[in-house]
Amino acid sequence: MFKKWFGKQPPKEETIVAPLSGTIVPLEDVPDPVFAQKMMGDGIAIDPTDGDVVAPVDGEIIQLFPTKHAIGLRSEAGVELLIHVGIDTVSMNGEGFTAYVKAGDRVKRGERLLSVDFSLVREKAKSAVTPIIITNGDALESLEKKAEASATKGETILLHVQTK
Repeated sequence: MFKKWFGKQPPKEETIVAPLSGTIVPLEDVPDPVFAQKMMGDGIAIDPTDGDVVAPVDGEIIQLFPTKHAIGLRSEAGVELLIHVGIDTVSMNGEGFTAYVKAGDRVKRGERLLSVDFSLVREKAKSAVTPIIITNGDALESLEKKAEASATKGETILLHVQTK
């Protein structure tokens, strides 16, 4: 009861910034039907220009795939995000990927999560385009995509969401 009165309530709004620098790509244009048809959730994608992947929100790492090609986060507002680095990168088995975090770590917006050798990704995988997906869209009241052409990691606002 006292926690309800005095406990910190999670924010109802969340601003999600770019985890990578590069060109913003509509999710519908991602060269993979699972992402393009929003089977995993709605979001946006970036065709990266450098190899650092940073936290798009303050929150917790809930999953780091063993191949380091994808990372899941939960924001302080409860928004669950998947950053899937490139398309068909799971087949690289972690080659070209370096992780700086692990599941359970708390991160701040802009903190480095991964380094990626995108020249190797472009050589060995289908695409370097990186989807940023909200995987718990049912928890959202609204999702607003910002109309930008390019993104600067840790700075450019990609999405603004309100949770229920």
